Order: sequence, then C-alpha cells, then structure tokens
Amino acid sequence: MQRVKVYRLRDGGKWDDQGTGHVAIDYIEGSKDLGLTVLDEEDNETLLVHNITSDDIYRKQEETIISWRDPEAATELALSFQEAAGCSYIWDNICEIQRNLQFSNLGAIEVGPRPASEHLEASRVLHSHDESFRSVNGELRELPPVDLSNLPLILKTILEGGITDQMRVAELITQDRDFFPKLLEIFRMCEDLENLDDLHMIFKLVRGIILLNSPSIFDKIFSDEFILDIIGALEYDPEVAKVQKHRTFLKDHVIFKEAIPIKNVSVVSRIHQTYRIGYLKDVILPRTLDDGTMASLNTMIHTNNAAVISLLKDDACFIQELFSRMRSPNISVESKRELVRFLHEFCTLSKSLPLVQQLRLFRDLSGEGVFEIISDVLQSQDRKIVSAGTDIVILFLNQDPNLLRSYIVQQEGNSLLGLLVKGMVTDFGEQMHCQFLEILRILMDSFTMSGAHRDVIIEIFYERHLDYLVDVIASCCPPRSITRRATNSAAVGRNTEVHRIKPEILLNICELLCFCVVHHPYRIKCNFLMNNAIEKILTMTRRSEKFLVVAAVRFMRTIISRNDEHLVRHVVKFNLLKPIIDAFVENGDRYNMLQSGVLELLEHIRKENLKLLVIYVIESFSDQLMKFEHFGSIQAFKLKYQQYLESAETRLGASVPDIRKKAEGRGLEKEEEDYFNEDSDEEDSVRRTKHAHDEERKADVANGSEADDISSRPKSGGLVDYADDDDEDFNPPPKEPDRPAEDDELLKISRVKRKSVNTGDGKHADGEVRKRQKIETRITCSKISALTSLASKHKDSLASSSPSCEVNGIMGEHATHSVEQQHSTDTAETSRQIGGDCIKAMGNLSSEKAVNTTKTNDSEPYSVR
Repeated sequence: MQRVKVYRLRDGGKWDDQGTGHVAIDYIEGSKDLGLTVLDEEDNETLLVHNITSDDIYRKQEETIISWRDPEAATELALSFQEAAGCSYIWDNICEIQRNLQFSNLGAIEVGPRPASEHLEASRVLHSHDESFRSVNGELRELPPVDLSNLPLILKTILEGGITDQMRVAELITQDRDFFPKLLEIFRMCEDLENLDDLHMIFKLVRGIILLNSPSIFDKIFSDEFILDIIGALEYDPEVAKVQKHRTFLKDHVIFKEAIPIKNVSVVSRIHQTYRIGYLKDVILPRTLDDGTMASLNTMIHTNNAAVISLLKDDACFIQELFSRMRSPNISVESKRELVRFLHEFCTLSKSLPLVQQLRLFRDLSGEGVFEIISDVLQSQDRKIVSAGTDIVILFLNQDPNLLRSYIVQQEGNSLLGLLVKGMVTDFGEQMHCQFLEILRILMDSFTMSGAHRDVIIEIFYERHLDYLVDVIASCCPPRSITRRATNSAAVGRNTEVHRIKPEILLNICELLCFCVVHHPYRIKCNFLMNNAIEKILTMTRRSEKFLVVAAVRFMRTIISRNDEHLVRHVVKFNLLKPIIDAFVENGDRYNMLQSGVLELLEHIRKENLKLLVIYVIESFSDQLMKFEHFGSIQAFKLKYQQYLESAETRLGASVPDIRKKAEGRGLEKEEEDYFNEDSDEEDSVRRTKHAHDEERKADVANGSEADDISSRPKSGGLVDYADDDDEDFNPPPKEPDRPAEDDELLKISRVKRKSVNTGDGKHADGEVRKRQKIETRITCSKISALTSLASKHKDSLASSSPSCEVNGIMGEHATHSVEQQHSTDTAETSRQIGGDCIKAMGNLSSEKAVNTTKTNDSEPYSVR
C-alpha cells in the first residue's frame, strides 16, 4: 500500500491537510464499483472513500500528486504520495479502470484488457504474493517466477520499491540467467496473439528495468542476443496510439558501411552496440530516461568508442591500407568521399582516448602522410569533402599545432597554407568561411608557437599571402577617395579572381588582419608602411553593408591601439582617418554600431594622450565634427586639443631665458678651451706677470693697504637682492674690524714662506698646478659675474651691491698660493661649488650664506677672520 497525504481545498483557496494514511484500490463496501480508499496509518480509520467513474477528470502533477474534483463533496481533493513510483502505480490503475468503464458503457467487446473485476482480483493477490518473496526484515529474497501471471507482481516490485529494493532487484535480475530469455519469450507470444494489454505491461516492465540504471543489466540488454527483442518490446508504448516500427527501421534502412573492411569481430560488435545505444537513447526513450540513466548510456558509448579507436590504431595493416587507398589515382569519387568521411570520424572519435594516446595517434597519422591527403582533399570541388578536410585540420591544430606548422615549412610550391588562404576567399558556405579563419588563426598564433619553425611560417604568410588577402578587399570595394595612390603593391599583376566575393568573406579577412596586428606587430607594420595596405582595407568604408564599415573602424581601432609611433605618423601623413570620419558624418545622428565605434575610437585617442592624432583630427576635421558637439566624447576631445595648445604656449615662453643661459654657458666653455689651447709663450708671460703681481701685493700688505684695496674694488651688482620679500627678516652680519698687526705679520710671514718654497723647488710641474688652479678660480668668478648680470636684466630695479662675490674672488686668490697641492685642489673645487650655488640662488641667497659657503676647511693654513 502506498503512503499518502489527503488534502481538501477550502473556500479560501487553501489546501487543508486531512491526515496521512495508505491508499488502495478496492471495491467500495455495499457497491460493485471500484474506488480509492485511504485508511489512517495510526488508527485505521477511513480518511477517504472515492468512487472511480468514467466522467471524473484526474490530473497528475509533479510526479507525486493526483488531484480531481469530487462531485459528492463538491470540492477539490488531492493525494500527495511519498514516492513517485507509488503515484505512477495508482495513476495507471485509475486510467485502466476508466478505460474499461468507457468500453463497458459503449457496449463494445473487450479486446485484450481483462474486466475490472479480474484486475481487482489480481491486485488483491499481489499483496499476498509480494509478502511471500520477502524475508522477516522486509528484504527481497528472490523475484517471482517469470510467467504471464506474475508480470504485474514483478512490475510492482520494480516500480514501487525504494532505492534498496531497486538495487536488490537489479542484482537478482543479473544473477538469473533465464530472466531475459523467459521475458522475451512471453513478449513474442503476446505479440503473436496481439494481446495489447500484456504488451503494454511488458513495455512498462522493460522500461522499468532500464531505469534501474545497472551497468550489468545494460550489458545483457544491448547484447546481440537480446537487443532486437528489447527494442521490439519498447514499440508498444501505451501512451502512443500507433505501434512504432523500430525493428523494421534498424533491419531495412540502417546500413553498416565499411570504407575499409574491418576483420576484428570485436570491433564490429562494439560499433553495432554503440549505434543501438544511441538509437534507444535519442529515438525510443528520449523523454523517459532520467539524468542518471542518460549519463550511464553516454559512458557506455564513450567506452565503446575508445575501445574501437584503440583497436584500430594498433592495427598497422589497417592504417596503411586506408592511406594507400586514399592515395590511389584510380579511386572513384564516391569511394573517396567515404574514405574521407571515415578518416574524419576516426579522428573525431579519437577524443575518447586519453590525452597521451591522442597525441601519439595524431603523430602517427602525421608520419603516415595525412597532411598530403588533406591537401588533395581541399582541392576537391565537393563541398562535403572539403568540409570534412577542414574539420580534420582543426582536430590536428587543437591537439598539436606544431605538427601542421612543420609540414607547411617543409613544403615547396603550392603549399597547404596557400590552399587554406584560397579556401578562405572561396564561397563554400558561411560555416566553411569560419573554419578557414579559425585554422589560420591557430596556425599563426604567436602564443602557441615554439621550436625552430616559430618565425618561418609567419614569414611565409606575410611574403606570399598577405598582399593577396588585402587585394581581395581592394578589388571588391568601390573606387577610393583616399589621396595616396597605390604605387608599390607587391601583388601587381596577380590574378585575384575575386570579382564576386560575399560580404561575409570580406568580414573574415578583416578579422584575420586585426588578429595579425595584435600578434605580429612588427611584421605587419613593415608590410603596412611599404605596401599602402591600410588604405586598401579602409576602402570597406565605401561598402553599403554597415557591418563591413564597422569592421573597417574596428581595424583602425586595432592599429591605433598598438601606440606605434611609425604607424601613427603614417596615419597622419596620408590622412587615413578621413574615410572613417566621412562614414561617421554620413551616418548622421543614427544610433548604431558605426556611431558607437567611431566615438569609442576618438575616446581611445583622447585617453591614451596621442597628441599627434588629437591635433590631426581637430585641425583636419573640426568643421565636419562641429554638428556632433552635443556628444560628450567630441567635447572632451576638443578640450584635450585646447589643453595641448595652452601647454605648448607655456613651454615656449619659459624656454627663452633657458636658451640665453645655454648660449652664455657655451661661450664660457669656449673661453676655457681656448685658454688651455694657448702656446707656451703666453704661459710664460702669465707666469712672469703673476710673479710681479705677487711682489706688489706683498708691499701693499706691509703698508696696511689691503683693507683699502678690498673696499676700493667694484662691487658685483644684482647677485643677491636684499630688498626681496623673502629676505625681509634677514640681518646682515656686522662689519668686521680691522685686523690687528699680529694678523698682518702672520699673513706676511706665511706668504714669505710660501714664496721661498716655490722658488726653491723650481719644478715645472708645481708651476703648472698653480697656474691651472688660478685659471679655474678666475673662470669661476667670471661665470658668477656673467650670471649675475643676466639675472639683473630680469629685475625691475637693481639690487644693492654685495661684497660676497668679491670676497669669493679674494679668497680664491689666496687659495691659489696654498703650500700643499691637495689644499689648492680643494679650494678650486669649492670655488666651482660657490659659482653653482650662486647660479641656483639667482637673487634669493643671503650674504650670510654666500660668505659661509666660501669658508675653507680646518686643514687650510689660514682663514679670513
């Protein structure tokens, strides 16, 4: 008995739970009519009694609910079953009782079905028999004997049992060797007697056995011994009015073609079994099989395919005979078609093998010369053969592209690559165009290339075939309005034979060119710059098909996205954006892919700060773009152009003083170079003048006139602007008092000592060192004076004079007479640093900072106090 819940529909539209119990079909007490009876599972009280009539309309919902309208209760009733199998069993009984009642009302003679009373009696016996085949704990011990009277009990056991019972039933059926022979013998007897009722029951029984989803049962069902009778039992579907003729179709219309005779019996048997499994899955029971059973059948098909391919590939004689027949010049067109189809199916089914075995198989086929056969296939006029050939090529490329690349590199003359390119522009149908495009993409994919042939195949394509594809586009488009004419095309005089090319072919060529721009930027840049290929491709903007115009815009977008300076200059030089802008203007305000593509192109140029293109677009097409200023992209584009102009003016104004500084700096460097290139006579003259000057200065120091000499020298003007706002809080240091006599005496003694050392040494090297140090000091002071005068020109008023530079000069003068050579070198470097600091300060450096930077280090023999 089936466990159910009883529901009654209330006036408010809600279902009211009446209780849980067990349902059965039995005679209603006090009546001869059959009906549904539900007894409460706790106290065996009657929850529902319903008389089944031929007028009632029953509905089955969600595999577990049966509902109807009860005329006596004047409301809707429903039974919710715990298991779907129990629901199906009660539903089948209700349908059969209604069918018998309809026959009875019409007064017709029953053919096949037993009377309702007999059916009820059989259902009563089912319970008692079912209990006899179970153990104490309820486990199924054995199946009832397979005969016509026990078929309802076997069906009930298969359909109504839980998962545990179904697994036990599958085990018992597998162990019973006579189960299927006896069941199919009953089927043949019922078919001879045309007993449709029993044939319908056998159909449900066979379908239930298949839904057990047992691999061991599948092995028996799909064996050559039982498969035809199993398919025959599945022809009598009670839900189909007309009996199906599956066996007739399999015997008379299905023909097993052998392109090459297969001598292995096991291979042939597996091929037949695979076809029958697929036929049952896809034709006989497509709506009945659940997901688990469908997956199991697919696994069987996959396993059989792998076994067949493995057995065939290991048969060396079979493979050699296959290729020898395909190379035969005397083969007929029909035989060639069958061989190509067999090779295609053989390569396709090889995907059932493990990955390592797949790779080994394809390498073996490549060694046998499969690509030579494909080259011959692609030259055929039969579209079906060409389609099979391209499918084989794609299978090889998906497995190992280097196999085909190696073959193409080794070829000479009319190569397979040329046939693929030619096939791309040949009208084989839309699907074929996409196949050729995909093949060329995989072949030239730089990311998957490796080995010695990495660049060779790309070079072959660009030297022999790229210009051909570009000329195909140019020959299929209206006359161009681009200014530059083709002068150096490599394809001059080539017979392209492309007078009538479908637009889909042109679109695929453009897609391939975009792919080449991304993957081979250097190679295609050289070709574009030399052979005006961009201009030819942009002629597609003159086509009436809008998707081709959009393809041209997408091609230009790909070119510009490379951010290559040479390509950008090429676009500007030859005005290559003109056809794009013309198509955009001609499109007007229509919101479509063309408008969006051009706006996105301009937005990319703006965001990537491609200054040359921004200026080129605005200065060349500003009038045409004026009526599209309501687009935000156009407004932002013009704003970017204005920003470029403003930044250019700012840089131009700031570069004038820098130019002057560079010119004066170059003049000072020239002065230094000329000085060091003077002859030795001048050097001797300078040495003598220097000696006399030292003598005069010694006399001045002795007379105490050094301070007057310092104050009488002209002050440098404009080096430090003390009136500047930044120096308002600066307090200059107090004036130093006159040096005492002791300091003068010390200074005099030091000079006398230095002089005696110099004259006593008499070496030319020391004289050269002192001369160079003094020259550097003078050059530093001259630089400071020049830069000071330059800064004073940019001031509104002259700043007060500062003695800092003069002090620097004096200290540099003293430093040149140092006793030790390393101290002299340090002092010269300090002088250079002073000049650099003065240049950077330009009027903002205080006198205190200037004086402090001129102080010598502690290792010097004296300092100015």
